[in-house]
Amino acid sequence: MTKASKLLGLLRAAALAAVLASPALTSSAWASPGLSQAADAVPAHYQELYFDAAREGRVDLLQGMIKDGMAIDARDGRGYTALILAAYDGHREAVTFLIRKGADPCATDAKGNNALMGVAFKGEADVARELVAHCDVNTTNKAGQTAAMMAALFGHQDIVRMLAERGARLDVKDASGNTAESLARQQGNAEMAALLAKLQQSGND
Repeated sequence: MTKASKLLGLLRAAALAAVLASPALTSSAWASPGLSQAADAVPAHYQELYFDAAREGRVDLLQGMIKDGMAIDARDGRGYTALILAAYDGHREAVTFLIRKGADPCATDAKGNNALMGVAFKGEADVARELVAHCDVNTTNKAGQTAAMMAALFGHQDIVRMLAERGARLDVKDASGNTAESLARQQGNAEMAALLAKLQQSGND
């Protein structure tokens, strides 16, 4: 992590703490019934701070904002929920917290990607273990891609094995006609391609 990114994180954390400390955000207006269902009633800057808290894995801040009425599955401009953001950045504690609070662990963004696909792409195996217990491992995005394809594309063997154990279909083709194995071969990853072929064969036996 660069000094600039560390500084940005500190500034975001300070801003979040300041917002949560504001009396205006703990007023009866924020605690009124139904506010959590009306995301457009929440100030835009407050929603952005909520997403920043998810990116930073700040469970304490997420908890305070949800208590104050923030819609747990509110979405940013790209369709990301707090859970998707927390998962992508590897914050399992925050992911677990959000799921326990009622967040949809399988929600998808504007391109049809869910959190499991994101962690398969990033190689966040610890978070993947949480998500596979809740989501269909064979879900496809709008391009017909699965979490297994994303893990294969970026060489994450541990996640590929995990998905296969959960019943992932490794012969699925995306909109371009690619399978997880063919994507691995396109990347020159013969070891991954061999693993996928072996897993697929064992699944067919």
